[in-house]
Amino acid sequence: MRAPHLAPVLPQRHFSRRRFVQAAVGGLALASAPGFAAGLLATPPARPLVFAHRGASALRPEHTLASYAKAILDGADYVEPDLVATRDGILVARHESNLIDTTDVARRPEFASRRGKKLVDGEWHEGWFVDDFTLAELKTLRAIERLPKVRTGNTLYDGQFQIPTWEEIIDFVAAQSAASGRVIGLVPELKSSTYFRDAGLALEDRFLSTMLAHEYTRRAPIEIQSFEVANLKYLREKLGRRANVRLMQLVVGGDIRPMDVAKAGGKLTFGQMTTPAGLREIAGYADVVAPPTRGVIPLGADQRLAQATSIVDDAHQAGLLLHTWTFRPENRFLAADFRDGNGENARNEAGSVAEMRRYIETGLDGFFSDDPGLGRLAAG
Repeated sequence: MRAPHLAPVLPQRHFSRRRFVQAAVGGLALASAPGFAAGLLATPPARPLVFAHRGASALRPEHTLASYAKAILDGADYVEPDLVATRDGILVARHESNLIDTTDVARRPEFASRRGKKLVDGEWHEGWFVDDFTLAELKTLRAIERLPKVRTGNTLYDGQFQIPTWEEIIDFVAAQSAASGRVIGLVPELKSSTYFRDAGLALEDRFLSTMLAHEYTRRAPIEIQSFEVANLKYLREKLGRRANVRLMQLVVGGDIRPMDVAKAGGKLTFGQMTTPAGLREIAGYADVVAPPTRGVIPLGADQRLAQATSIVDDAHQAGLLLHTWTFRPENRFLAADFRDGNGENARNEAGSVAEMRRYIETGLDGFFSDDPGLGRLAAG
């Protein structure tokens, strides 16, 4: 999860506390999954849900079937596909429209002429863009590690995996659920909805048609995320209050506006959305509010954890669950309280678990982690 960078026009993650209704998926009861039980009145899950951020992205290249497989093996409750659209309108898993950091496209001479510059979510980007490629062309590319200097072990997998489609991910997770004997949720994010709508590739109906065509996603736990507002409201209108579906409003702080709000000339900011009154507004169309981790417990000037904010309690008072993003296991991403002396790029499992446990103490209901195995250890 990464906050959208919105250019100057935009001054720069409980089921409304409900539980899911018991259902069956391939003979598995949804009530057996953490946080799901019969009845509509919500109580928080017995332990926080662990969301595999782009899969087990600390251990395998992000948004590959290998990354999702590792996350499931390590005990994630949900796996996250970020969804974008190809030129021929197929949803695939990439964190952003630009392919330059996570595929080998820059080393493919046959696509050299496709390099370009585009305005995405208020910021100019240069590279190769998913909406300039058909699915068939995209399938000739291979995934690479986004952070090769930090996660050097992941570079061993460069070139091994294709970019999966939303449909392939559903099939894969359903198969893993059947093989493991447990229900595995999906937490898809619709990325840059305004950008893709303006490109004639609106994500929402494409997403719904695939989701509703599959038996697994008609029954298994699904949380649909967005940093935008209008698309979540549209999805609520289309989906209603389905027992297996939650909507997650992703937020950041300050005077940044959601992209769709800015494009429409609106004034609503994420800072306003995270006030008690703003959270009550979110509860009118979504079930979960999801701020960044430092919006739950900020860092002080010394980079150590400061006093927790009131956002967890405020969200619960508004009838929302609160999920936060994203915990990463390397020293460079940890609060100073939890770093060890092994260098900023070093993996620090003990520090990561300790940091997550400190956040869990605030009462949050779920969290995203690049290493869901450590997240599972922290959450219990």
